[in-house]
Amino acid sequence: MPSAPPPRPGGPLAPAAVALAFWVTMAGTTVPTPLYPLYQHAFGFTTFTVTVIFAVYALGVVVGLLTLGRLSDRIGRRPVVLAALLLAAAAATLFELADSLPWLLAARVLSGFGAALVTGAATAALLDLAPPERRLRAQTVALAANMGGLAGGTLFAGALAEWADAPLRLPWTVTLVLTGAALLGLLAVPETVPAEVRRARRSGPRTGSTPRFRLPHVPPAVRPAFLRAALAGGAGFAVTGVLTAVSGLFLATVLGLHNHALTGLVVALAFLSTAVGQLLVRVLPPARALPLACAGLVLAAALVAGALLSGTLPPLLLGACVNGLATGTAIGTGLGTVNGGVEPHRRGEAVSAFFAVLFTMLSVPVIGVGVLVRATGLRTAGVTFSAAVAVLALAVAAGLVRRPTRAASPEPTATVAADPVPTTAEPAAAPAAPAGKA
Repeated sequence: MPSAPPPRPGGPLAPAAVALAFWVTMAGTTVPTPLYPLYQHAFGFTTFTVTVIFAVYALGVVVGLLTLGRLSDRIGRRPVVLAALLLAAAAATLFELADSLPWLLAARVLSGFGAALVTGAATAALLDLAPPERRLRAQTVALAANMGGLAGGTLFAGALAEWADAPLRLPWTVTLVLTGAALLGLLAVPETVPAEVRRARRSGPRTGSTPRFRLPHVPPAVRPAFLRAALAGGAGFAVTGVLTAVSGLFLATVLGLHNHALTGLVVALAFLSTAVGQLLVRVLPPARALPLACAGLVLAAALVAGALLSGTLPPLLLGACVNGLATGTAIGTGLGTVNGGVEPHRRGEAVSAFFAVLFTMLSVPVIGVGVLVRATGLRTAGVTFSAAVAVLALAVAAGLVRRPTRAASPEPTATVAADPVPTTAEPAAAPAAPAGKA
């Protein structure tokens, strides 16, 4: 008579608690999105300053990715998720007490570090807690927590800012309550990295718990396909970043819609569509995924430009959805390239390189748009930016025609956030990414 499978560590509550911690941390990164116009009015800063506030979040993620991305392999998943929640709570507290620009900048940096920590550690923990036959389901749960948090934060913050009192305080009070619940939930989560493994990794010649900056490396054999996917995904990231930073300004100044809930909806649609795009990679033929992503980016750029020129809302909503689908497909394709073409012990490093490219393209164009808005106005800046995205997507597509992409791994699935950080959980597990745009 066959023996029953061993019970999962921590029981059924442990994965739910990890997913909640993941969701709460990522939600906190997008709560500011519909509040930017209110901060702008309260503190008297410009649209350019809004883009800088957004960009320092991406800087925090990149620094965290390059220094802390492998930390949960050395000291364990649970303490790293705990640290991410504490950083999220600290950021929410700074936002709630903020009375000037430096408070907002400090809070965004802490949010970036929290997102960098939680994405890799929480995804790895969910994979560790799942039996082998449910690994794909665990990846899907991680994706839902990541993108669901990014979408949920901007949705509930927009609704509270629109229909409740104290719009610059109440969303952060709710965030702190949710973070407290997630901290309590961690009591049900066991450590999934064995103590002897942690000791061995900490005492190894190239490990240690001290954060170290290290430029990531991509093996030469996969660099062309890697770069094409990173450029396409980065173009989509840039569009989502701009939507996140200036959607409220566009709705108010171009459409005359002073509705914070609507601002939250626009950005939430982009994040949710990015999750769907990553799921599409599981069913699309590998040779067609990236060309379709490039076509989607061109269409999304045209829709956003059309919304700016016509001053109408539907093209903006549709453009956010199409851009998310294309971005998710490009990111999933890039992670599939890493899974299929990089040795298991180098995957975490290669994924770090992938997301370093993405977050550079997330932050720099957003600041560029801020400069253009100040010099030329929102419409001209937005149309110019949309044209640049379309040109980049067409250039990537032209590269595919000249040198078709090799089929990636049959396991292209991975989780991403606007705010992405790789996990190095187990060699057989697909790397995960943070979401991170906020």
